Amino acid sequence: MSTTEFLPVEEQLKIIKRGTSDIIPEEELKKKLEKSREENKPLNIKLGCDPTRPDLHLGHSVVLRKLRQFQELGHQAILIIGDFTAMIGDPSGRNQTRPPLTFEEARKNAHSYWEQASKILDREKTKIVYNSEWLGKMSFEDVIKLASKYTVARMLERDDFTKRFKSGIPISMHEILYPLAQAMDSVAIESDVELGGTDQTFNLLVGRDIQREYGQEPQVILTMPLLVGTDGTEKMSKSYDNYIGIDDTPQDIYGKTLSIPDNLIYPYYELATDVSLEELEEIKNKLNDGKTNPRDIKRALARKLVEMYHSKEAAIKAEEEFDKIFIKKDVPDEMPEFNIPAIKDGIGIIDLITQVNFAPSKAEARRLVQQGGVSINGNKVLDFKEIISANEPFVLKVGKRRFAKITVN
Repeated sequence: MSTTEFLPVEEQLKIIKRGTSDIIPEEELKKKLEKSREENKPLNIKLGCDPTRPDLHLGHSVVLRKLRQFQELGHQAILIIGDFTAMIGDPSGRNQTRPPLTFEEARKNAHSYWEQASKILDREKTKIVYNSEWLGKMSFEDVIKLASKYTVARMLERDDFTKRFKSGIPISMHEILYPLAQAMDSVAIESDVELGGTDQTFNLLVGRDIQREYGQEPQVILTMPLLVGTDGTEKMSKSYDNYIGIDDTPQDIYGKTLSIPDNLIYPYYELATDVSLEELEEIKNKLNDGKTNPRDIKRALARKLVEMYHSKEAAIKAEEEFDKIFIKKDVPDEMPEFNIPAIKDGIGIIDLITQVNFAPSKAEARRLVQQGGVSINGNKVLDFKEIISANEPFVLKVGKRRFAKITVN
């Protein structure tokens, strides 16, 4: 790579600072970028992920997109798969111990993680390493030496540990070792910059301290905001059922995006899409001018997100489907079909919902009926004890977007 292929430092910083929460310290990042440009050498940009879950959502995409931006600036993206640290369990933001995974579970989830993350990252330019390669080789003596480089007092400064300690909630020793293990990842790859969410700040700072102890220049910390979920309150999480999955169907991505509060439109554009800085400014102005309906901007956001993870054609079709169902009050052209055996006395609505896998349990199916979220051929089912008897095919609707054509043998 020739020197001219690196953008001037100020231009790089403008792109890097987009949407970031903190750069610690920013002056050091500037110096690293200047040195990188002078020596014609890319920086090592680290992102660690513990594959505790095999599925990713837009919240995960925020930091992955930042890593992609560094790639596009010519730097080396290093994705560390925490197959070893996943067996410890990251305590960040937890009020109790996170259940650890087996090595096999971590590796299986890691494969799924990369398949989804590669929709954002450049496959050819991403270096993937597993931290079991170095952490798994450490002896107990190595661990003791590492632990001697950090104090308990410093570790207990960590917010979630402090809260648990004051509340009398147990903190296991393996959790205290977690930030040190993550710090060794930075040492192993000689990280120049480490990315993470704001909930990872403490761990990332430990990495700086441990790098110094091992005679390395400390990494710069770059944290990204935690994306608020579709409920407009909590951070995006499958646990809160307020997520938009990277692997969601085009219809689900489109529909879920339209459900976000208006105040999240701009953050979603800024953090979860690749629109240019100029477009971002234009979107901000439209949201503030009082003339543009925020719904129109939100629809454009929904199309953009579908296009990013599927295709432009899928985005157009998803919008048409949405309008047909929710504006024209119609049913989709395509829906799954289920054949159920004829039952003399019919089938209970609860059994029907669970049979087509529209609810994980009978209790959840009952809740959906009681909340008015179930209908047959457009007519709401209000009694969870209702028996469905039909000789002709009918359409079952559960929630806002789940439809099924039911035929009876």
